Amino acid sequence: MIKRTVFESEQDMFRDSFRKFLLEEAVPHHEQWEKDGQVSREFWKKAGEMGYLSPTVPEAYGGVEVDFRYNAVVAEEVANFGLTGIGFGLHSDIAVPYIMAYGTEEQKQKYLPGCVNGDIITAIAMTEPGTGSDLQGVKTSAVLSDDGEHYILNGSKTFITNGQLADLIIVVAKTDPSAGSKGTSLLLVEAGTEGFVKGQNLHKIGMKAQDTSELFFQDVKVPKANLLGTEGMGFIYLMQELPQERLSVSLSAVACAESILEQTVTYVKDRKAFGTTIASFQNTQFKLAEMSSTVTMARVFIDKCLELHLEKELDPVTAAKLKLLTTDIQCDVVDECLQLHGGYGYMWEYPVARAYADARVQKIYAGTNEIMKLIIGRDIVK
Repeated sequence: MIKRTVFESEQDMFRDSFRKFLLEEAVPHHEQWEKDGQVSREFWKKAGEMGYLSPTVPEAYGGVEVDFRYNAVVAEEVANFGLTGIGFGLHSDIAVPYIMAYGTEEQKQKYLPGCVNGDIITAIAMTEPGTGSDLQGVKTSAVLSDDGEHYILNGSKTFITNGQLADLIIVVAKTDPSAGSKGTSLLLVEAGTEGFVKGQNLHKIGMKAQDTSELFFQDVKVPKANLLGTEGMGFIYLMQELPQERLSVSLSAVACAESILEQTVTYVKDRKAFGTTIASFQNTQFKLAEMSSTVTMARVFIDKCLELHLEKELDPVTAAKLKLLTTDIQCDVVDECLQLHGGYGYMWEYPVARAYADARVQKIYAGTNEIMKLIIGRDIVK
């Protein structure tokens, strides 16, 4: 086994603490959260009080200002336990960093402390019913009012993670429809604003405890002060932040694959067929050998990419390669592990069944894997 060197004792202590927190506060409740279609607000609040939300936020705004390795620990441990309903990754790794990177001092003072302590849950609204991965095709519009004090926001979004619970949504909208991608801007929209309606909590084949919603905006008056960054720079901001988003997805992908593989090894050692353990069959050993080798390769790659990210050197193409490979590996490993469980693998009470249903979306969000191939291919032939 290759020893991981990217983490130090401080992150190991943080991991032990967070793992204990999940065992006490999440694992016993996740089945109920699956029935509810969302985790509880109380859980988010407890996580904030313990310092598990947005740990990279500067101390001036209530955070502890540590590096992204702590976010990585959170992503890995949530995946290890199969707690896919917990939307910390979207909040801490994707949405909050936009406010940190592009927010005004007033915006940071107003929102970041709540993002850290659990009072404010965030979401980012990119995807629309007719656009999918085509962010340049966004139709949601935001036009300045006659007095120039507000944007009038109109449009709809779908598949929005944390959509039901979110108190603050970063909305991708066209402030200049005639300018193409250069007309895209980001707006901070608070829940409860007149004209902003949260649609139904969408029913998915997996991630059943994760609230995923439609959002509707009809003549929503968004203060001009809630423009995030510079008008027209939204598309560039999105592109700059995507490597971290894809790293976050990949961290959970590899951790999930490792966890399910470990559970499967235990299962085949105990499960008997034809008078012996399933683990004694050559086919089982060959399958385990293939999966173990592949997961080891993925682990080395992702740890290197995490190191690059800490040094601000993780480029979009490498992040695309990482997301493509790790999510494919996750789906393949979970599928093979389910097969080794036989009929029991298809039963919902077995973690491998949940992992099978949960894993599939990993190849879709954060840019479909087809988009990843396009990014990589264009870089190769440029």
